[in-house]
Amino acid sequence: MSTDTATPEQVEKVVYDALVEIGPERDQLHRDATFEELDVDSLDLAEVSQVVEEHFGVQLKGDDVSQIRTVGDAVDLVVNRAK
Repeated sequence: MSTDTATPEQVEKVVYDALVEIGPERDQLHRDATFEELDVDSLDLAEVSQVVEEHFGVQLKGDDVSQIRTVGDAVDLVVNRAK
């Protein structure tokens, strides 16, 4: 997928799908959900980062991952980097 077409809705869908594969139920996912309350750790976020890179060509580094606290933070970061 071209990074020029990474809309918030597209990024949200990819991030949600990746998170569901890791463990949280889809009904637990919303923009304000923290990774802590979803029981998603740094290794899980590394997996999500790989999926994001495959779909949008956006690399999330360790510093990036340490700064995001919520699902919405992750979506926003990817959308901003994909521009």
